[in-house]
Amino acid sequence: MDSLFIINSVLFGFALAMDAFSLSIANGLAEPHMKRKKSVIIAGVFGLFQFGMPLVGWVMVHWVVSIFSAVEKAIPYFALIVLTVIGGKMILEYIKNRKSTEEPSKVLLSVGMLIVQGIATSIDALSVGLATQGVKFYMAAVSALIIGAVTYGVCRAGIEIGKVFGDKFSGKATLLGGIILIAIGVEIFVKGVFF
Repeated sequence: MDSLFIINSVLFGFALAMDAFSLSIANGLAEPHMKRKKSVIIAGVFGLFQFGMPLVGWVMVHWVVSIFSAVEKAIPYFALIVLTVIGGKMILEYIKNRKSTEEPSKVLLSVGMLIVQGIATSIDALSVGLATQGVKFYMAAVSALIIGAVTYGVCRAGIEIGKVFGDKFSGKATLLGGIILIAIGVEIFVKGVFF
């Protein structure tokens, strides 16, 4: 393990965190007055999934590659469906609130939605584990830990950015958050199916 290994892990972390960063912005937009504890939990969940997926990929390379190849084809479809449903729900909530004269209701992030977001945005991280077939487990674990820590930091920043804009554009924040979620689902689908 040398400095190049650590630099590569940090760069992987930034590259893999981009979908989670976008979702963090969407979550901050949807809930501009989110408490610090909740933003720490959200970023922590994204970081945890980005930490775990490379290790799952490493295990798959060493033990269950044949099973993974069958499941791998379904992942882009899963991400597209889940993120489109969540994003669509946010857009419908925006439309409903626009037509109503009542105080707009907030689309708050549930634990289930957060876990689904974590899984959907960390699927790419499996590829890091799959690419580490010649690496010992402790090196894969160190790399995964760095990736998870970078993701945590990037997602905390994303939530704060989303909160700032969510406060300024509170009327359209839910709409924008829904559009971002659907766009991420489409991007994961296109990357997984066509590239």
